[in-house]
Amino acid sequence: HVQLVESGGSVQAGGSLKLSCVASRKIYHRYCMGWFRQAPGKEREGAATIYTHDNITYYGDSVKGRFTISQDKDKNTVYLQMNSLRPEDTAVYYCAADNGGGYCANFRRLKTRSNWGQGTQVTVS
Repeated sequence: HVQLVESGGSVQAGGSLKLSCVASRKIYHRYCMGWFRQAPGKEREGAATIYTHDNITYYGDSVKGRFTISQDKDKNTVYLQMNSLRPEDTAVYYCAADNGGGYCANFRRLKTRSNWGQGTQVTVS
């Protein structure tokens, strides 16, 4: 059983929001964790990923400079700090855990190999 618990919320444009994803220790140490998002009518896209062993991170072009992914290994938790939020950031955000491939640098590949949380709605108005 894979359990990924996310938290989201609603903010005004220009504001900030921090997402949290708590995973089981076994899932968390699969090597790569990340955040994807899916807006209405659009496909799911990668926002940020992190190699849990060495903290190497990768970001999608649309969020670079605004979002920061980080982790707390002791809590089996990955975070997504979102700043300077825009209405276009409105989406369901999904926490992703690599299911074996460790493709943190390749969002498209990781998307096909991940276990997912249930998703959390982020609304920017």
